[in-house]
Amino acid sequence: MTGLVPGVVVDAARLPLTHASLPAEDVRDGTPTTAYTVLDDAGGIEIGVWEMTAGTASDTEEDEVFVVLSGRATIAFTAPALPPVEVGPGSVVRLSAGMRTVWTVTETLRKVSIGI
Repeated sequence: MTGLVPGVVVDAARLPLTHASLPAEDVRDGTPTTAYTVLDDAGGIEIGVWEMTAGTASDTEEDEVFVVLSGRATIAFTAPALPPVEVGPGSVVRLSAGMRTVWTVTETLRKVSIGI
């Protein structure tokens, strides 16, 4: 983890990330990988950069707000059942802890997330 320094820019869109395979039970289609790095966790609020390559995978969410920097995906909500959303650069989404989702990434998706 690195701490964000006041007045210093971090280029989240170009930050190098190390990808890992997802657990087989989470993968629905393709061979997606994910990467995550914490930028700061001061005051109990975690700020990070997350990325997923093309494919489909299920997840159980944490409380967060995120902003998509690049890529495209559809997020289906299985619990609670909500209409799916399409996200791309500039999309802002709030997720609640325990939500069950299925992410279908069509173009490697990178987001900045803020745990709340």
